[in-house]
Amino acid sequence: MDGNKPALTADQQEAEALIEAWYFHLNTQIFVLCGYAGTGKTFLVDHVVRALGLVAGESAAFVAPTGKAASVLIKAGVPATTVHSLIYTREEDIEVDENGEVISEQFLRFVRRESIDSKIKLIVLDETSMVSDDVLRDLLSFGVKCLCCGDPAQLPPVGGSNTLLRSPVITLREIVRQERDNPIVRLAERIRAGERPQYGEYGSVSVVPRRSLDAAARRKLFCEADQIIVGTNRTRALVNREVRAFRGIPPERILPEEGEKIICTLNDWSKPLDERGDFHLVNGIIGTCYHVREQLDGLGQLDFQPEFLPDRVEDLPFDTGIFVRGQYYHGYGNRACLLTNGILVHEGNREMLRRFKVRREDTVCRFEFAYAVTCHKAQGSEYGFVVVVDESGFFENGREWLYTAVTRAKKRLVIIR
Repeated sequence: MDGNKPALTADQQEAEALIEAWYFHLNTQIFVLCGYAGTGKTFLVDHVVRALGLVAGESAAFVAPTGKAASVLIKAGVPATTVHSLIYTREEDIEVDENGEVISEQFLRFVRRESIDSKIKLIVLDETSMVSDDVLRDLLSFGVKCLCCGDPAQLPPVGGSNTLLRSPVITLREIVRQERDNPIVRLAERIRAGERPQYGEYGSVSVVPRRSLDAAARRKLFCEADQIIVGTNRTRALVNREVRAFRGIPPERILPEEGEKIICTLNDWSKPLDERGDFHLVNGIIGTCYHVREQLDGLGQLDFQPEFLPDRVEDLPFDTGIFVRGQYYHGYGNRACLLTNGILVHEGNREMLRRFKVRREDTVCRFEFAYAVTCHKAQGSEYGFVVVVDESGFFENGREWLYTAVTRAKKRLVIIR
């Protein structure tokens, strides 16, 4: 082994032998590898793929359920994309008249591809806990061997079930050498074992009582954090409002300002975020907004840069209702339209645009402020400095909630209880 790389732990060596035996000698399509935080799961998989004689991004396809999760692999030097980009195509049926007017349309739907690249001999699925059984079935339908990896202590997928991680072939439990003294990893171990974090300072981890934080302390924490994670939407709204005030944004400036942190809350697979089309503007994508401008009919436009990509997506139409009145003006899947005929009418103190004939344009995006996000929205991401507002008591699976929130932090963690 390369002397510059860490040696495999005992359970990593066992996992490597089992994976190689499965890949070369067994007919079973799935190998389920589980690993807790700090056990070096990503390092092991990259090592094993090379040992099998495969090339990441070519004969071995690395995929994750979200763009955020795929970006974690990419930052580790592993080419990756989303599951949807690999196995689905997007179809949308639209009927227009002789003038180009839309007379009927069906909403965007995903259709499983007939085949995938024949060079792919192994699919490595990361963050398996976030993938529903329906998507797993489609992934397996191509007949390619799948190495499914995940952390069984994390939250299950929203609105679905995942049964794979209940029956792993092997689970990595031994903390790798470079993580043994990591206070975040040690805390995650204790939480997984059922312990509650105790108040105090533990190196890069701090656990503080909520009542001890005055406005000045909250300002320092919230403005320094790379991400704040909360449990409930009520707390999320309160913290986002407070952080905006800390940043000097007057309360009357209700729409996002230049450079603010926002999150997409609506799946729109018709809007690619990169030239290759590996990532799309879907629910949970966090980034920064620029060139925000309000328009008529409850719409605005902005440019958006995802936190894990270098380029901006320009001129996205978005629903201003959530910022103006606390709920959206436009329904799920509604479209911003180019007017061919219309009038302005007065509604209270506002001028509203009433549409007559319209020409199809873009789906209306939904964004909200993202200084604080719920734990499910943060799942699959990693941040240097995380502040967790511990609301695990609101959930039946509170231990999984807290474990997932804590393990989003890589360098520094503050838990507010």
